[in-house]
Amino acid sequence: MTMRHYPFANRRDAGRQLAERLAGFSSRHPIILALPRGGVPVAYEVAKALDAPLDLLFVRKIGAPGHEEFGIGAVVDGASPQLVLNEDIVRRLDPGSDYIRAETRRQLAEIDRRRQVYCGDRPPVPMAGRTVIIIDDGIATGGTMKAALRGANKNDPAWLVLAVPVGPPSTLADLGHECDEVICLESYEPFGAVGAFYHDFTQTSDAEVVELLDKAHAFGLRDARAHST
Repeated sequence: MTMRHYPFANRRDAGRQLAERLAGFSSRHPIILALPRGGVPVAYEVAKALDAPLDLLFVRKIGAPGHEEFGIGAVVDGASPQLVLNEDIVRRLDPGSDYIRAETRRQLAEIDRRRQVYCGDRPPVPMAGRTVIIIDDGIATGGTMKAALRGANKNDPAWLVLAVPVGPPSTLADLGHECDEVICLESYEPFGAVGAFYHDFTQTSDAEVVELLDKAHAFGLRDARAHST
């Protein structure tokens, strides 16, 4: 019987491997943004290795009226939260500006609630003029990540990087149009599920997210002092 080879033991291991590929960004003093929850253990290892601040980037889907599972856009977290719409779908469905405004407010309130759970009173780290590295534990279809990248771009980063342990080549190529650089350690077609590349893909808990963010807060304090001088 052939033993299966997994590129990554777990998310922390994936983060350490990814940090090696991203080591050259250390001199740029980047901001590391993780998509919760699974992206946090990966991003924590990168932030620790690069001595960079770690923050979360929430993406909340805006569903079509009466069909909430069908996304017409998304609200993206940050110091300056952004609305990202699929203009073709919006034109076709014509949900109305009042509906979009109301859903945007509702999703922003949910983002604020979740940020309070994970980050307490710590505000989002501003992206303007900074090198920003957005990290998840992997990408399959890329819909959420595309919204994340578009929202981050509206915050005027100097350089925007997508960094993931694993993803399919076609999706990564598509996402490459939304950022300045894509870094992926393992890329396969056909792809399947992200969890198939991890020996341990146990769901990341809220408690682990809070613990890692608290540990990483020291990186952010050093970063804040460096950029205040």
